[in-house]
Amino acid sequence: MKEKIRQLVKERNAVILAHNYQPPEIQDVADLCGDSLELSIQAAKTDAKVIVFCGVHFMAETASILSPEKTVLLPRENAGCPMADMVTPSALEARIKELGPMPVVTYVNSSAAVKALSTICCTSANAVKVVNSLKAEEILMIPDKNLARNTAKKTTTRIHLWEGYCPIHDRLTAEDVLRMKKAHPEAVFMAHPECRPEVIALADISLSTSGMIRHAMESDRKVFIVGTEVGMLYPLQKANPGKVFIPASQAMSCEDMKKITLEDILNSLEHLTGEVKVPEEIRIKALSSVERMIQLS
Repeated sequence: MKEKIRQLVKERNAVILAHNYQPPEIQDVADLCGDSLELSIQAAKTDAKVIVFCGVHFMAETASILSPEKTVLLPRENAGCPMADMVTPSALEARIKELGPMPVVTYVNSSAAVKALSTICCTSANAVKVVNSLKAEEILMIPDKNLARNTAKKTTTRIHLWEGYCPIHDRLTAEDVLRMKKAHPEAVFMAHPECRPEVIALADISLSTSGMIRHAMESDRKVFIVGTEVGMLYPLQKANPGKVFIPASQAMSCEDMKKITLEDILNSLEHLTGEVKVPEEIRIKALSSVERMIQLS
């Protein structure tokens, strides 16, 4: 099946992108693996006409925002993101009206329609830099309250929260972490910024998924407790075969990130199914908020 997929990639002039949380067999068949935004940026630079995004819906939308001339396919159309669904354009408009004029910083884990109403986007890696770049006394940060609270600790800007969160990262508790640290006292604990503030307080370092890979490669330490979705263990181990990676909690598994199969990819390439196309009037506005962030990176 992998051979059939690779053959179709050539025939379609396609590129397969896989997020770091995807199952091993999906990452192995992909052309590029990584964070959602960096994947979209890299795909935009290729001459591929078709982008097969193995991730969730907002990721495919971001690829469509940056590459409107390409055909973007999501092999499973029902692969969504619960956190992205926690903010809608109408609810955001109501909140902006309630708070009054101020910049809106939107995490890339959100829909294109929400990005279109935003001042600027951010990633988990550059959230502090984005907030400080605005030079505003107060901002609204959506949709992840944990990322917002963790960012607020590193800036003097007043941050208004949105009551959204990643159910997978929010699942990790301080008790879980203390238990793992006691069992593995020699380990470095790496936590994703979507985790609760009390979990971040216990971390040796807080990093995005790509940041975790870079840190593990550069560190002389041999054992790491990983505080993010369990799919991250595979790319970490692949990049660092001589090191040990332990999940902070086996419960941190995202059902949506595990929906896409090799069969889905094959079918999507064969029939060009699962196309995700952001309407131009939304895309132009969303592109503005994404490009502002990219310029800071």
